[in-house]
Amino acid sequence: MPKKVVIGVVTKDKMDKCRRVEIGRLVRHPKYGKYLRRKTVCHVHDEENASHVGDTVEIVECRPKSKLKRWDLVRVVSKSQAVDIAAMRAASRAKQSEGES
Repeated sequence: MPKKVVIGVVTKDKMDKCRRVEIGRLVRHPKYGKYLRRKTVCHVHDEENASHVGDTVEIVECRPKSKLKRWDLVRVVSKSQAVDIAAMRAASRAKQSEGES
C-alpha cells in the first residue's frame, strides 16, 4: 500500500528537527449543509531544519519516530512571504546611526 503524501503549512518550528504542520480541509455540516474549515495537525521530522513558520511543505507518512512524529518532510514547496518587522526596524536604526556618524 502506498504511503500518503500531503501538503500543509508549518505553524511551529521551535523544536529541533521537528515541525508542526497543519493540513486544512473543508467539511460539510451534516444537518445544515454549510462548509466548515477544519484542520489536521501532524508532527513532522525535519532532519536539516529546512522549513520555518509559514512555509508550505510536502510530507509523507513514515513509521513512528517518537510519541507524536509519524511524518517525514519531503520538500519545502514554497517559502513564507511574511516580513519580520523587528528585523526591519533594527536595520533602519542601524542605517540611521551610520548616517549620523
